[in-house]
Amino acid sequence: MPGYLIWPAIVMSLAFLFYSAGVWAERLERNLRATHVVSFWLGLAFDAYGTHLMNLMREAGHQTDLIHGITGVAAFGLMALHAIWASWAISRGSARVRHVFHRYSLTVWLLWLVPYVGGMVAGMLAGAN
Repeated sequence: MPGYLIWPAIVMSLAFLFYSAGVWAERLERNLRATHVVSFWLGLAFDAYGTHLMNLMREAGHQTDLIHGITGVAAFGLMALHAIWASWAISRGSARVRHVFHRYSLTVWLLWLVPYVGGMVAGMLAGAN
């Protein structure tokens, strides 16, 4: 992996770590808790920072992949909606909403994995060239 990709890869891996921890803890407990929502927001924050770093790389002239950009923006939007909805569910939602929320979480997490894994593979391939 080229040196300029290391910091964005670390930041996006932190997004993966926090987001995955929130999604899977909620999934296993089958009930949304405030700690899960905090994990969603931390994952989103690291994702936003990682995206910012990648935009700086693009502006500096490094090659970007259109498909990765499109899937990344879509996944970020879903992740943001997920965090907002989770916040609402914790603050104003019913016990039933908090209980069934995990069904949506896993879907968003799986969709988020597409640009995450794609970006990691692209970064490794860039280092092989």
